Amino acid sequence: MAVAPGVIRDSIVRCLSGRAGDASLAEIRADVTAQVGDVPASSIRSYLNLNVPAVFERTRRGRYRLTPIDRTSTAERVGPVLRQGLAVLYQADCLEWLDRQEPASIHAVVTDPPYGLVEYSGPEQSKLRNGKGGVWRIPPSFDGHRRAPLPRFTVLDAADRVRLYAFFKSLGGLLARVTVPGANIIVASNPLLAHIVASAMSETGLEVRGTIVRLTMTMRGGDRPKNAHVEFEHVSVMPRSMWEPWIVFRKPIEGRVQDNLRKWKTGGFRRPSVEKPFGDVIRSSPTSKFERTIAPHPSLKPQSFLRRIIRASLPLGHGAVLDPFAGSGSTLAAANAIGYPSIGIESDPEYVKVALTAVAKLGSLEFIDPAFPQFQYSLPVQGGSSSA
Repeated sequence: MAVAPGVIRDSIVRCLSGRAGDASLAEIRADVTAQVGDVPASSIRSYLNLNVPAVFERTRRGRYRLTPIDRTSTAERVGPVLRQGLAVLYQADCLEWLDRQEPASIHAVVTDPPYGLVEYSGPEQSKLRNGKGGVWRIPPSFDGHRRAPLPRFTVLDAADRVRLYAFFKSLGGLLARVTVPGANIIVASNPLLAHIVASAMSETGLEVRGTIVRLTMTMRGGDRPKNAHVEFEHVSVMPRSMWEPWIVFRKPIEGRVQDNLRKWKTGGFRRPSVEKPFGDVIRSSPTSKFERTIAPHPSLKPQSFLRRIIRASLPLGHGAVLDPFAGSGSTLAAANAIGYPSIGIESDPEYVKVALTAVAKLGSLEFIDPAFPQFQYSLPVQGGSSSA
């Protein structure tokens, strides 16, 4: 029996509008058949997929719901808010977004999450933007240069650390589901908290494969005792931090590495050259004022560093790189510069606004990097020709 497309549409809408959540294709077909008679499952599936995301939203494989009319209250919009080069950016809660993705659909993850969660909460971000600090330490100017704010992780209490563990365990479980076997998952952390992140995410079945050391002066630590700096002028309360750990995880491979590479196109790191392996210590300058002007984000990492780890994350250059904490889009920009597709998720609307222009500008910057002489990077002068 031939059924007009409009009748199928209205029947599907009636089916889904009467549900609080989603429904499977089989459930939708049964409901439509009860309304208008027998309709092939292929016809219903085609109509659903042709109208995603305008009318219907696929929540996971074979399950659909009506696309919400307004989801701004949950800081999420239907469809990407930015397409720039090979990059796509969504404004969403990353855990909710990941929960709806297809299993084994992501080939690499490179991300700089909130180290302690507290620093990116609404109240703390409001304090930071108003120059009041809060958990953020706003360093004094030095030699006429204003230094970037730094979060103080020593203020985290036992409850904060429990929440931190639970959060990264949830994140690890979701990433373990959406990544392909052998996928590299590279997560920026902090020397004081890296052990919590590594322990929590490895509990989900991800393998800890080491740490990429970013050698850079972070300006954390090294201070004399507060209010006793004269009395104990030769004492530092803790060592001055001169490195940043990026924890490397891998989803377990299928068979041997070569088997996984052939089937899933990943399972190792791309070498800078045939003669030189990818190393786990990378010298890195602090993010330049030029880049911070383009993308004013308190945790912005330099393109020269990001491009190196992003290039290495896909050993055969196949697949997309995911950044579930995209911030102002620096990872997406670096992936564009390398020529990799990328997906970014960011919930904070203020950082999304920055990313709308920063991804193009950061991605067009050029650098001299001796590790990649084939790129022949050179930094344009401030106010140069880089454009959004």
